[in-house]
Amino acid sequence: MPSYEEDRSEFERRNTQVLGISTDNVFSNEAWAKSMGGLSYPLLSDFWPHGAVAVQYGVLRPGGITERAIFVVDRQGIIRYIDVHDIAEQPPTDKIMEALDKLQ
Repeated sequence: MPSYEEDRSEFERRNTQVLGISTDNVFSNEAWAKSMGGLSYPLLSDFWPHGAVAVQYGVLRPGGITERAIFVVDRQGIIRYIDVHDIAEQPPTDKIMEALDKLQ
């Protein structure tokens, strides 16, 4: 997520809203974001009911944590791009930018 902060100008150029989501509670999310110096985009909590959004997107692991996943959703709410990685992997930003460019 910090890398998306670094690429903020590229997301802005593409008129894109970045959202982060975690199964951690709001207070944990706030502390984590603060520890990194803050985020310029919203970090949402999928804590209760635990992982309900992650289940709907098919990325909740059996232990209650999620895969690292990127979903590009267009203005009509249609998912146009999905990139799922193990939690230890960083999704390639260039692929995200390519998916966003296709929406323009």
